[in-house]
Amino acid sequence: MVGGGIGIVIGIGAPLGAQARGVRALTAKKPLKITDTTLRDGHQSLMATRLRMEDMTPIAGAMDAVGFDAMEVWGGATFDAATRFLGEDPWERLRTFKGLMPNTPLSMLLRGQSLVGYKAYADDVVDAFVERAADVGIDIFRVFDALNDPVNLDRACDAVKRSGKHLQTAICYSVTEEGRLGGRYFNLDYYVEKAKAFEGMGADSVCIKDMGGLLAPYDAYELVSALKDAIDAPLQLHCHYTSGMGSMTALKAVEAGIDGVDTCVAPLALRTAQPAIEPLLVTLQGGDRDPGLDMNRILEIGDYLEGVLPKYRQYLETPRTAVIDARVLEHQIPGGMMSNLVSQLREADALDRLDDVLREIARTRRDLGYPPLVTPMSQMTGSQAVNNVLFGRYQMVTGPVKEYVLGMFGTPPGDVAPELEEKALGPDDKRVTGRPADTLDPEMESAMEAVKSVSDDIEDALTYAMYPTTGMRFLRIKHGLDEMPPEMLPPTGDDGGVAAAAPAPALSANARRFNVFVGGERYEVDVDPADGGMAIAAAPPAGVAAVGAAPSAAAPVAPSAGVAPTATPFQAPTPPEPRPAAGGAALGAGDVAVAAPIPGVVLRYEVEVGQRVSAGDDIVIIEAMKMENTLPSPVDGVVSALVADVGATVARDALIAVISP
Repeated sequence: MVGGGIGIVIGIGAPLGAQARGVRALTAKKPLKITDTTLRDGHQSLMATRLRMEDMTPIAGAMDAVGFDAMEVWGGATFDAATRFLGEDPWERLRTFKGLMPNTPLSMLLRGQSLVGYKAYADDVVDAFVERAADVGIDIFRVFDALNDPVNLDRACDAVKRSGKHLQTAICYSVTEEGRLGGRYFNLDYYVEKAKAFEGMGADSVCIKDMGGLLAPYDAYELVSALKDAIDAPLQLHCHYTSGMGSMTALKAVEAGIDGVDTCVAPLALRTAQPAIEPLLVTLQGGDRDPGLDMNRILEIGDYLEGVLPKYRQYLETPRTAVIDARVLEHQIPGGMMSNLVSQLREADALDRLDDVLREIARTRRDLGYPPLVTPMSQMTGSQAVNNVLFGRYQMVTGPVKEYVLGMFGTPPGDVAPELEEKALGPDDKRVTGRPADTLDPEMESAMEAVKSVSDDIEDALTYAMYPTTGMRFLRIKHGLDEMPPEMLPPTGDDGGVAAAAPAPALSANARRFNVFVGGERYEVDVDPADGGMAIAAAPPAGVAAVGAAPSAAAPVAPSAGVAPTATPFQAPTPPEPRPAAGGAALGAGDVAVAAPIPGVVLRYEVEVGQRVSAGDDIVIIEAMKMENTLPSPVDGVVSALVADVGATVARDALIAVISP
């Protein structure tokens, strides 16, 4: 929220009573401030952040004229998706938005020390990122930490204050198994304490961030009332519709005196996104809290989106018929992650395991000490849950989960399960005490050095600092060193297809033909696993064991006491006839493949060809579901081939390395 306050100031810790109730009464008579999230969280929640600039710019001017208090257009997954999937520069997107919407303050979501990435970054990266974002066009920084840990917020908050921009600190709302406000760990005292601490860090406003749609309407009334009594800063509500309570929750928050709420234009609202603006405007019309926005313009914007969104149908489709997901009260997956989770499971040919994964997420979160499920904790928990379902519980622990257990993400609300600690940590691992970022060396100089062959622009260096592998791939495309791959080209028509690409090369001897059935019709599809050494491989050859099918991962793992098993571990497919490995690697008798257990990007190798390894030694790091996964050697032997290129996207079961006796 920009500007203003509530006119009457009450000191922190002032006694509740007539004075506080008077402040709420004054707030209740002020027009409600609306932040629109259509161009950020709306399409992040419903279509995996795939909305392109070419489809947003035509309505930017109309949205600027509506009268929103602010428009959220940046941060969250928009930075990652633009570079990873769309071939668009997020910094240029922000410049474009600023030029087209000069009358409305622009807002971004910032993950504290994690910025727009999935790990903690060094302080010099935080300073440089915030300064640049402020210069390019961000007016309001909504800053949060996934664990609500103030030590992970202080540097980013200081950087925002130095920039002279509006600092909005956000409290991530969560619950435990009790499912309501007042349960274990997360109760009224917890949220009041956090709000006071965040206001004390210089917040110009404070946001209740209900990323999972967990905040029930009457709990919202109680929570907003308590926070309005406890702090002076204006209060905003960000909630999702996932559970079906979002619109009711927003209305009860308005009745309790909330200063502002987040909404979306209808075509990108509801489901896992925010409540729709249209019914809220009608509900408040003519009263003291009427926002006074231009409904006709909003309806025209909705009509435009209805015409544009069909070409994104592949991202808008969900495996559920219901508009709401009441099970979110159990699995607590936030709106922005659900569409990505569905997309990633579909790519892994494991969409039928979605319900298993959702149940496992609740168990994994418990084992992690009940972190609020918001980025990066949601991705971390979701990715580990997927691994647990496919390969057995904690048989493949992601890199970020190991760092979390070490303390690199701050202090969790509860205790980490001993089973997870045992699987995640080695004998030489040392826990982090104090502020995690204090353990990090400066990174900006090395980032500038890493991109100097491509660019000397600090924005490019910051892009690389966020995502070294996918960021560098994008920078090479941006600066004309590499061609844009077909999957990054814009969709065309209304069938979700992509624009025409260059003619495909001739099929190699490794090509295989498959029957694909769509809508009852059969199509023959040729799949070439060896084109250019980029493995889109089927299962490894006969007699070659894949990492994902290692004996230790194939047997079911006993669940914790009192918890019924919910998932069957991954079973490797029957291998095809022997064939040469992609990239020229020959597979001889006794050779063992290190294969990708799930689709991902090869980040780096931990070994060299000719190096002797033991079973369990790290071979390669692949990024899957935005998390780093370490693939170990399944046997003792010698590394005889490293097949996939660093930066290559590999499919499930793709051959990555070969271990020989």
